[in-house]
Amino acid sequence: MEIRNPILPGFNPDPSICRVGDDYYIATSTFEWFPGVQIHHSRDLVHWRLLTRVLNRVSQLDMRGDPDSGGIWAPCLTHHEGTFYLCYTDVKNFIGIWKDTHNYLVTAEDIMGPWTDPIYLNASGFDPSLFHDDDGKSYLVNMIVDHRKGKNRFGGTLLQEYSRKEKRLIGPVRNIFPGTSLGCTEGPHIYKRNGFYYLMLAEGGTGYKHAVTIARSRSITGPYEVHPHNPILTSANDAGVTLQKAGHASLVETQNGEWYIAHLASRPITEKKRCVLGRETSLQKVVWKDDWLSLHTGGNAPESAVPAPDIVSHPFPAEPVRDDFDDSTIPLCFQSLRVPMTEDWITLTARKGYLRLYGRESLASNHRQSLLARRQQAFSYTAATCLEFDPVSFQQMAGLICYYDTDRFFYLHVSHDEDIGRHIAVISRDYDVFEETAERVPLGTARVFLKADVDHERLQFSYSFDGSKWHSIGPVLDASKLSDDYSRTWGFTGAFVGICCQDLSGVRCHADFDWFEYTER
Repeated sequence: MEIRNPILPGFNPDPSICRVGDDYYIATSTFEWFPGVQIHHSRDLVHWRLLTRVLNRVSQLDMRGDPDSGGIWAPCLTHHEGTFYLCYTDVKNFIGIWKDTHNYLVTAEDIMGPWTDPIYLNASGFDPSLFHDDDGKSYLVNMIVDHRKGKNRFGGTLLQEYSRKEKRLIGPVRNIFPGTSLGCTEGPHIYKRNGFYYLMLAEGGTGYKHAVTIARSRSITGPYEVHPHNPILTSANDAGVTLQKAGHASLVETQNGEWYIAHLASRPITEKKRCVLGRETSLQKVVWKDDWLSLHTGGNAPESAVPAPDIVSHPFPAEPVRDDFDDSTIPLCFQSLRVPMTEDWITLTARKGYLRLYGRESLASNHRQSLLARRQQAFSYTAATCLEFDPVSFQQMAGLICYYDTDRFFYLHVSHDEDIGRHIAVISRDYDVFEETAERVPLGTARVFLKADVDHERLQFSYSFDGSKWHSIGPVLDASKLSDDYSRTWGFTGAFVGICCQDLSGVRCHADFDWFEYTER
């Protein structure tokens, strides 16, 4: 049996892995998507399932107004004396010299919750991580942002004691490690083994120069000695490696004494090096030699196939490709933008067997969109839905969307105008360029079927009036634009596909979706 990477395909970056008994959990970043922090579960490190999301109410996470690729950065999941601890950053701003990065901690006795309201930690930098020492103390580490001219913007790794009793940070703040020559030092995690404290870091920036580095010390406050063969993991020097951008890792020991690191990586699909699936999670087997950690291969390049641990195989049932919206809960694969799924804008009860969306703000809004979407998790897929919608204004729209952020999306929708009434059309946004296809198809019936076919960088929309005979609409679109690598500034997420409804008149007209289907090829 072997581990096939990535283990968590499609937009699952910054993995924090944690073992409790025979169960393995990985927490990943969710950025502006709600609920916050995905938790995947495995019992063999080979088979994984999406289990839950931690931050599911506004008292834990209020992202209204958060920028694209803001919100939840780099959560850290630990378990100590029967309690789960989850640290996370809510990023309110990261463009320019200043970064507003608020760090919090929530806890739970059970991975499924309930999770507490957050404890505020600090805002000195991002990527908070909690370490529980064997002397009973706990410590928080995070990178520090230095905005001063001429200084290193990634100013090192801060350490401060966290009092579990008082539920706050206490004692002095120490900068324990400035980073290596790779720069962009972030994502710190501390581990302890054989009397050494190991500081595992993400360096080189979360792009094609990304890497995992390690330093060690006999004291948690340092000084730290740099690994003689850093970086221990990177794909920066090998363009032929399938898993590019490898970095930002966390460490776990199996119940049988084997060691693995979970790390992010991306898979570009074109010569333009665009990664529409975003940053995904992979696993690498590691070994200890002379109290230093290294890949089991002896090199530092990530592998797509990794030896599995000596654990009994534990597969999970396959997820259904179609949801008919007949249940009382929205499928776990879906997320909304920035705000919770509340009955005032999304409901399964207003019309039995349908999911109803009430139109709210535009696709450019960072506040109150009525959008429900799931990750693209394969290079080729088909997504389809059945929509009933009766707009009476050009300001009212609903349909099927392929989405990266407020600046980049492709939207097959139903709307209305004075010339042809109800119709189907495609609009797209590519930063400052907003286009609507010249082709607008009149829609005489209330019911219409919408479909997106994606094959790597090619996207073709189509529609049907009966669900069997399909008609293409608009040109083949460049789906590779829905990627981090097409960003003008910084993008950290991945492509989504889903359904949405807008009503810019403020009347809050509604759209009913009979089903949604996502099939990978």
